[in-house]
Amino acid sequence: MNAEKAIIIGASSGIGEALARVLSGNGYDVGLTARREERLREIAKTLPTRGFVKRIDVSEPEPAMTALRELIAEMDGVDLIVINAGISLSSHAEWAREKAVIDVNVSGFVAMSNVAWEYFLERGKGHIVGISSIAALKGYGRNTVYCASKAFISSYMQGMRQKIHRKRVDILVTDIRPGFVATPMTANNKKMFWVADVDKAARQIFDAIRKRKTHAYITRRWRLAAWVTKLMPDWLFERLPS
Repeated sequence: MNAEKAIIIGASSGIGEALARVLSGNGYDVGLTARREERLREIAKTLPTRGFVKRIDVSEPEPAMTALRELIAEMDGVDLIVINAGISLSSHAEWAREKAVIDVNVSGFVAMSNVAWEYFLERGKGHIVGISSIAALKGYGRNTVYCASKAFISSYMQGMRQKIHRKRVDILVTDIRPGFVATPMTANNKKMFWVADVDKAARQIFDAIRKRKTHAYITRRWRLAAWVTKLMPDWLFERLPS
């Protein structure tokens, strides 16, 4: 029986790297993409299954889309595409830095989603996973553009699921909503709580993939925080300290 195959977009560190190791440990051949090609090659050498490497910078949508199509072909097709590439800001910032977040988290996500959608639609089946965030639920003043970008991702994936229902195709879209995870991106955040190590987060993400969930909070305790956040009226939320 042929091994299942997955591509992780944004696999050079953090959740993406950890998830690549979990998938490979469970028999998947894994395509690794990010800007740091040499780092990806180092990771690929340590995987127990085949690792394919492709440099992709999602902030440059057109070349990124071409590169992702090439990687799918090089792997002779895939079953799963995880869109994990993302950046953040520690606080409100000038336009240039906010635009960088939009370029990666919004434009880059849509570009990669389009390639994944077109491929799986033609194939007739597949699984798209997007890494959103608990931050998608509300617009926090300390990082408005990041929260908005993650809300966009969740909303976009919901729209994809509606398209799937209309077209009646066997494509699954999973929205992964992590809380605080100890990664290089969060290393300077001193206000984190309920912090999960990256390996635990990756294992829970794989569990959500395996169970074909439409969404999952990582770690699971963040479901409670999500429930409280959703119920909180805007007038109260807007008065909370940022």
